[in-house]
Amino acid sequence: MFDKILVANRGEIACRIMRTARAMCVQTVAVYSDADANALHVRQADQAVRIGPAPIADSYLRGDLMIAAALATGAQAIHPGYGFLSENPDFVDAVQAAGLVFIGPSAMAISAIGLKDAAKALMTNAGVPVVAGYQGANQQAQHLEAEAAKIGYPVLIKAVAGGGGKGMRLVTQPADFAEALGSAQAEARTAFGNADVLIEKYVTCPRHIEVQIFGDGIDVVHLFERDCSLQRRHQKVIEEAPAPGMTEPMRAAMGDAAVKAAKAIGYKGAGTVEFIVDASDGLREDRFWFMEMNTRLQVEHPVTEAVTGVDLVAWQLQVAAGGRLPLLQDQLRINGHSFEARIYAEDVPAGFLPAAGTLAQAAFPTRVRIESGVESGSAISPWYDPMIAKVIVHGSDRAEALRKLRSALAAVHIAGVATNTNFL
Repeated sequence: MFDKILVANRGEIACRIMRTARAMCVQTVAVYSDADANALHVRQADQAVRIGPAPIADSYLRGDLMIAAALATGAQAIHPGYGFLSENPDFVDAVQAAGLVFIGPSAMAISAIGLKDAAKALMTNAGVPVVAGYQGANQQAQHLEAEAAKIGYPVLIKAVAGGGGKGMRLVTQPADFAEALGSAQAEARTAFGNADVLIEKYVTCPRHIEVQIFGDGIDVVHLFERDCSLQRRHQKVIEEAPAPGMTEPMRAAMGDAAVKAAKAIGYKGAGTVEFIVDASDGLREDRFWFMEMNTRLQVEHPVTEAVTGVDLVAWQLQVAAGGRLPLLQDQLRINGHSFEARIYAEDVPAGFLPAAGTLAQAAFPTRVRIESGVESGSAISPWYDPMIAKVIVHGSDRAEALRKLRSALAAVHIAGVATNTNFL
């Protein structure tokens, strides 16, 4: 096991990783920008290193500074958390070239699955069901419009890079295609530096169900599913495990497909395979399709931990240090039901616009799991994601878990900035 790791992230995920590291007697190094000099994750680490000014391009996206900080403090490995550098294959290569361990998958695995069009082709070859669509190299508007007609409306135009709903447009009739395509391409170019898109059939009664997988480079297991269908602005706000209405045949089929996806790229570490499900006739084994794979820990990983009893960060550290999977598939079980609700600093009536300011009060219930990187007096900076906390509950069944979630959210008291707590 490592003696010391650097966490190349901030906020709640940095605090969450450090908590498990402390329990495993592994020292931690925090990194911080000028905006985060007094942040909670800085105070919770054994050491902290300033990496630059507030803009992420000058701080949290500076892989060279992360590596320099790790070497200077004697850290043996770097945990990327999620976001920022977590799915950057060039950073993985640089970490390993410096003689450090990257706590995550290989650069090759990240690259193989990083672009949606290439990922869908790879999944098709691996025998994973993929939604009907076009993900070819010809990006001429006339050709894309012809492909949309072949697929049949409604269709989704989606940027091949990135996520979060950017570069995505729903088109319900041919007359709207050209304008939607131009808008999607422009947004994708600005957000990701890549204007390429793919076209896929739009599922009219969709559910977003994803499967947590974990590999050690030899074996791969799945830790069952999460339902992430409750979203705003194409971003998740409430997640749960297991998925409501899930049948054992459907769970087995989705789990098998997720494991095939991971094995196709020799996966090592934590990852998530996301599927779109046609729920117009319940959950059926022939009505789910690969959407994308995230080669990192997910924001919603606590609900999986709650129902399986597994600490996914502990598994990450053990596997990155050269260990094998702590449990195999037949040793994993689902126990009860879990919800996660994400509390954001945002103005709901104004269309969920991000809010900023100082938290005059941040009080959370103590009887449930809270993941947060802030406290009373903390600043919610306009520079970074405005998530304040995640509220995670666990019950013996879905009804009990939902009652606990309602009760926990009612006990949250935040003052100083607008939040989405009442909306949740």
